[in-house]
Amino acid sequence: MDNGTDITEVLKEVNIPGIVGIVVFYLLIVIVGVWAAWYKKDQGAGRESEAIIVAGRDIGLFVGCFTMTATWVGGGYINGTAEYIYTPGQGLLMTHAPWGYALSLIAGGFLFAKQMRSRGYVTMLDPIQRKLGENMGGLLYIPALFAELFWSAAILSALGGSLRVIIGLDHKTAVIVSAAIAIMYTLIGGLYSVAYTDVVQLICIFIGLWLCIPFAMMNEAVENIAVTAQSEDESWLGEWDYSYTGGWIDTAFLLIFGGIPWQVYFQRVLSAKTARQAQALSFVAAGGCIFMAIPAALVGAIGASTDWSQTTYKVDGNSTKVNASDAGNILPLVMHHLTPTAVSVIGLGAVSAAVMSSADSSILSVSSLFTHNIYKKIFRQNKASEKEMLWVLRLVIVLMGALAAVFAIVIQSVYTLWFLCSDLTYVILFPQLLSTFYFEPNTYGSLLAYILGAILRFGGGVPEFGFPHFITYPGNDADNYNFPYKTFAMVISLITTLVVSWLFRWLFESGILPSEYDIFQCNLANGGRSIDEKPSAAIHLQTLPSEANTSGKRNEAFELPPYEQKTAM
Repeated sequence: MDNGTDITEVLKEVNIPGIVGIVVFYLLIVIVGVWAAWYKKDQGAGRESEAIIVAGRDIGLFVGCFTMTATWVGGGYINGTAEYIYTPGQGLLMTHAPWGYALSLIAGGFLFAKQMRSRGYVTMLDPIQRKLGENMGGLLYIPALFAELFWSAAILSALGGSLRVIIGLDHKTAVIVSAAIAIMYTLIGGLYSVAYTDVVQLICIFIGLWLCIPFAMMNEAVENIAVTAQSEDESWLGEWDYSYTGGWIDTAFLLIFGGIPWQVYFQRVLSAKTARQAQALSFVAAGGCIFMAIPAALVGAIGASTDWSQTTYKVDGNSTKVNASDAGNILPLVMHHLTPTAVSVIGLGAVSAAVMSSADSSILSVSSLFTHNIYKKIFRQNKASEKEMLWVLRLVIVLMGALAAVFAIVIQSVYTLWFLCSDLTYVILFPQLLSTFYFEPNTYGSLLAYILGAILRFGGGVPEFGFPHFITYPGNDADNYNFPYKTFAMVISLITTLVVSWLFRWLFESGILPSEYDIFQCNLANGGRSIDEKPSAAIHLQTLPSEANTSGKRNEAFELPPYEQKTAM
């Protein structure tokens, strides 16, 4: 009898229609992912690992725009937009993500998209490793690794929290199931499956969010958002906080320029059919990010205009707001408590879609970087066979997905870790990528800038982890953030790269330092490395027997890969 009673109580707490809706949605995603893998199964024959990473460079403009937009319009994007607009003291004025990421896509399109695709790179780190050396590229992989990994963990954790609030599903179960599904279809079809499921996921997000809005607005507990926007006390439009001016500037530049050096972005750029198309999808996706932020912003405004004590939500005491611990779940809470059951189930599918569209992309991206730039180039010195690369890539996808799930379950402050790693990609990785394409950096300047940038960033402290600042930036203290120290660290990192690189190049070119002291083998006495040359090919040519060139046999050292044959013409 007790067991029967316990089961009954559990069933009362679980939202059965919600679970059914999630199961149906996940099945749809799996079906589309498997279909995409089957549909493109013959693409990239002989280069299967690159087919998984860049989809055989066969992603058209339509699918490309969808997958680029869906990658940014993820769980963190729509949940975070709604949360910031809902949160008193933040509001629309302090919500950077929609326009910040849109400008980031535009900047990436102008600065890097066409240049990267026309050279036929496989990953974001390829030009960096060619210019700065493979080991320096390995060092720069570290911030990219943790940023992508913690981002996947953060959004999986957010999904677990949403499903727990809405349908009563255990957080751990939700994270494990969601991660397993993302790993499965990514493993089967690589970027093909990720891109085609992104199309379905973005459509689900669009329909689910817009479907919920009219029902939520008409709920009796919701005041007119146009009226609450003018409220002097808690307007969802927000108000300028003069003590946070530097923080506002820092966040804006971090999103715009720190949003560029991510493999999830360049994976889509490099999968486009042409360089012009790669640039075009960046611009179209920028508009998509703004457009898809509108319903999330409206949900945040609705949440801020709701008297939650009049809903089925259990508030603390006499409060009219959701509990502080649930503010991050304002979007699913609006769906669950302010809309009919059928509508909330569809809306919950939209939230799940947003999370999956980002999680699968990040898992594939970080796995691609490790397999192509670390394992192949550093561990195996470009000697790994295609079959070996394919199995390593599959193994790393499973490993990275599992790590993201574990972090989502066991680390309470996973979002804080992601914020910190994002800072490092902005401060360290962006200056290196920019200088690689537009200036003449070398390993000496890059390494010193890497160290100095990290010191300047950590010098500002990480108060969320009790790590105090050891550099006192002017205008910054416990209550004020008026100096954009992250942007300052990025600029100093860029300047250090350029100045130190110029100094060492001059020392070697002038003969003050003999070439045997070039410990990083930058070849500075002869002008340095180029982003258009492949070190492995050069080494191969030097070690070829003299008769190999006259035997009449095919010499692969003199051949370009298929994608480079196309872009070189």
